[in-house]
Amino acid sequence: MPNSIFNYTTENRGRVLLLFLLFLLAIYELVTAGFNSFAIICLLPFIILYIYIIFRWRMFTFWTLIVLNYFIQMKDITNSLPVPMSLPNEMLELVLLAIAIIDTRFEPQFHRASNFMGFAIMIWTGFCCIEVFNDSCNLGMNVGAWFSGFRLMAIQLVWILLVFSLYISTPQHLMTYLKLWALFSLFSAYWTYRQIYIGMTDAERIWMETRGRNTHILNAGTLIRYFSTFSDAANYGCHAAAAAVAFIIFGVTNKLKRAKVFYLLVAVAVIWGMFQSGTRTAIFCLGAGLVVYIFLSKSVKIAVPFSIVFAIFAFLLVFTKIGDGNQQIHRMRSAFDKNDASSNVRDINKEAIRKYIKDAPWGIGLGMSPDNVPANNKFRKLSTIPPDSEYVFIWVHTGPIGVTIFACCMVLIFIGGCMVVLFRLKNKTLIGIGSGFCCAFVAINLGGYANQVLYQYPNGLTFFGGMAIVFILPYLEPEWEEYEKKRIAQIEEKKRLKLEKKLASRV
Repeated sequence: MPNSIFNYTTENRGRVLLLFLLFLLAIYELVTAGFNSFAIICLLPFIILYIYIIFRWRMFTFWTLIVLNYFIQMKDITNSLPVPMSLPNEMLELVLLAIAIIDTRFEPQFHRASNFMGFAIMIWTGFCCIEVFNDSCNLGMNVGAWFSGFRLMAIQLVWILLVFSLYISTPQHLMTYLKLWALFSLFSAYWTYRQIYIGMTDAERIWMETRGRNTHILNAGTLIRYFSTFSDAANYGCHAAAAAVAFIIFGVTNKLKRAKVFYLLVAVAVIWGMFQSGTRTAIFCLGAGLVVYIFLSKSVKIAVPFSIVFAIFAFLLVFTKIGDGNQQIHRMRSAFDKNDASSNVRDINKEAIRKYIKDAPWGIGLGMSPDNVPANNKFRKLSTIPPDSEYVFIWVHTGPIGVTIFACCMVLIFIGGCMVVLFRLKNKTLIGIGSGFCCAFVAINLGGYANQVLYQYPNGLTFFGGMAIVFILPYLEPEWEEYEKKRIAQIEEKKRLKLEKKLASRV
């Protein structure tokens, strides 16, 4: 054993010396600066190892971002997170962009982000930059508050567009992303089942009994709105509706039988979870996404069945009492009740906002909240009224001017995506993937009109990233054609071999 240590030391003098110096530095920091500095020094080798990994396998970091983005809002994770929820996502996105620029083995395809979506995001980002000069509250320029809002409402869209444009670069990456999203959605449906029939975790139960009590425990405790792996039931319901639209379309248009069945089964599970959320807006999100696909499909064979199924579903929900004994279905059906108390409260809040916003055409400013708007300020009321929806939130903080620009940018992104699907793609499966993301984008935007979900995790990365994928599909189409032919040939070969084996066994 001593000889082994001696031999290793002799052969690796530089490494041994470096480790010894790090050890001495760690002890010095522990004595002089405390445990935090000591811990940082001890973590240096792992940081160096991670830097090596992300440059050696750069897609590892991208998939880490996708996984983290989907699950970071789970109560057990959120409660134990030592940093703001947005920080891990942003750090990984910046790391991915840095890798694309620094790593000379690959040529970054930044030109792929030069499209309708990039143009729309630049317009919105430019407007948000101007918002730094907004002093509607007469408190002077609050650059810190502005940057906080700017980072979350504008700059993250830039990172999402760039990261997806750079890293979904092959058909294999695209298929892996779709399967991951489907598996995560299945897990959310399972987690809903677990919350209903097995029970919630301690963190989930505490949240339900405190912050979520008024909105998630209804009808004297007889109706529970389940939120699965999401931040709340509204976020879960709207995401589930938009995801279900995408998976239905992916399933209907896929050429591979196994993939077709898989996506359709995922859609069924996700729709079941959507109903357990009790989010009434989700019904409209699901319907709007499917209606848009009827026009995007350009196929009578698809449009007619979709129209019939949608019409039957809408008729049963609006004009009948079928399933009303189930409280979740009854709550969903109440979305069509104009006298619903919850809807009336939102209308009252909007009327109150409308009175104040007349004097603030640019809004109260990005990042302005009850924490930095004093009690005697004219617009204090605006900072405290619950916005209830993403579009109302943007309306409050950027005014009628801002929400109009934002809505126009969303329409521009959608129209650009539809143009790609209708005029630039030839492969039917890719057309289905592009249509699925476009319809899901419409669905989540409708959800954002009624609930504050558009920028919530995991929706921002999922649906804006999905639209970024739509715009790069024309670049992937030549490779996709070969990839799909190869997959079909492999399946046919397996069938042939299986048939030959079956016939041979009969002889």
